[in-house]
Amino acid sequence: MTTTPPDRAALRGLPSVDRLLRAPGADETAAAFGRPQFADALRAVLDETRAELLAGPNPAADIPPDFELVGAARERLEAMVVPTLRPVINATGIIIHTNLGRAPLSAAALTATTEAAAGYSTLEYDLEHGRRGSRAVHAEHLLARLTGAEAALVVNNNAAAVLLMLSALCRQREVIISRSQLVEIGGGFRIPDVMAQSGAQLVEVGTTNRTHLGDYADAITPDTVAILVVHYSNYKIIGFTEQPPLAELAALAHERGLMLLFDQGSGALRDVAAYGLEPEPTVLDGLRAGSDVVAFSGDKLLGGPQAGILAGRADLIERAKHHPLARAVRADKLALAALAATLTQYATGREAEIPVWRMIARPLDDVAAEAETWAARLRANGIDAATAADESFVGGGSLPGESLPTRVVVINPGATGADDLAARLRAAPTPVIGRIRDGHLLLDPRTVLPGQAEALLRAVEGVVGGS
Repeated sequence: MTTTPPDRAALRGLPSVDRLLRAPGADETAAAFGRPQFADALRAVLDETRAELLAGPNPAADIPPDFELVGAARERLEAMVVPTLRPVINATGIIIHTNLGRAPLSAAALTATTEAAAGYSTLEYDLEHGRRGSRAVHAEHLLARLTGAEAALVVNNNAAAVLLMLSALCRQREVIISRSQLVEIGGGFRIPDVMAQSGAQLVEVGTTNRTHLGDYADAITPDTVAILVVHYSNYKIIGFTEQPPLAELAALAHERGLMLLFDQGSGALRDVAAYGLEPEPTVLDGLRAGSDVVAFSGDKLLGGPQAGILAGRADLIERAKHHPLARAVRADKLALAALAATLTQYATGREAEIPVWRMIARPLDDVAAEAETWAARLRANGIDAATAADESFVGGGSLPGESLPTRVVVINPGATGADDLAARLRAAPTPVIGRIRDGHLLLDPRTVLPGQAEALLRAVEGVVGGS
């Protein structure tokens, strides 16, 4: 049995692109997106419509009117230009949330970034002498003042800082590291792979849980150039463990004519123990213990923009500055402006204005009061909401397992389920990101920035009310 092919002649009623470009409303779309792009979108819509009609029983009867085809093309163009990098409201309780952009910038850093972006700047210009300058100077003096380092260098992230440090200082030489510190962080960044890429030769010592000073000493050969210490940024080793203090490793390294290199990671410039958290070795601790170079992040506990920083001996930092890789991983003007503004807040005793530290230091009573206010408003709008004790986390590969007491809003999603509620909140005009536990959606005020509460509550009211 054979079937009769669709009557293609019946599709002659489909309009041409030229006709649709003259249809009502077309001029506005062409002005908004450009006539060539609009025409391309119309062709794509016509092709899709033609294929759908040919697959149907009666092509001629189902031809859409011109305004529908123009509208479909506009929707296509609007979808094309919707940004994928969008602001969200972080109600997860994770302060340095890697997937949500890590540390939010302070008002001072935002102002500095806007000023640097809006016009010309002294990025690489020496005003005093009227000639080319260096971008390396913009944060270096602040870093030296805050850490006590002789010199510093800023690159685009800490992975780049570690790679540059090893490439510039250790290429084709042996570097000793404890087996317990051969870490992998998010995105597949592995210390052994980075060392191989840098040209340094990895020498493992000790065991997974215990490495003694003698293990390092026994591994030193004439080809050894450095001891590398990598801070446990995103995990803990507990129980039967041992690791020599930095000061002892520094003494050993310097006695044997080696460098001690320290990947501190989190960028902590202040003692987090003051906020009830487990002590974190700071950048200052690393340098005071005798580290020759310390590598750390700008967008974790430092609370600034994405950046990697090397601080330490001037001669070693100078070698890193002149290494060919330094230009490939250099920080841009926006990061430098934001970092300098953030460091200035530390230098002037205003780190409480930095959002990361404001969230860490926020009293539980204050968080609880806001949670109760949110829950009361939601209940007044017919939403099943209560509050409960919970935990906030620092996150961002810092202070693994450490938490801060908090109070969260607990929303009962009813029959629709928590996953569906979370998905609809992610689809809100300003997406709201919470977390799910025991079939309920939790919203933690600790990580919601000032001025965002109203948008969060309206999103919840709109989504739950609409269900």
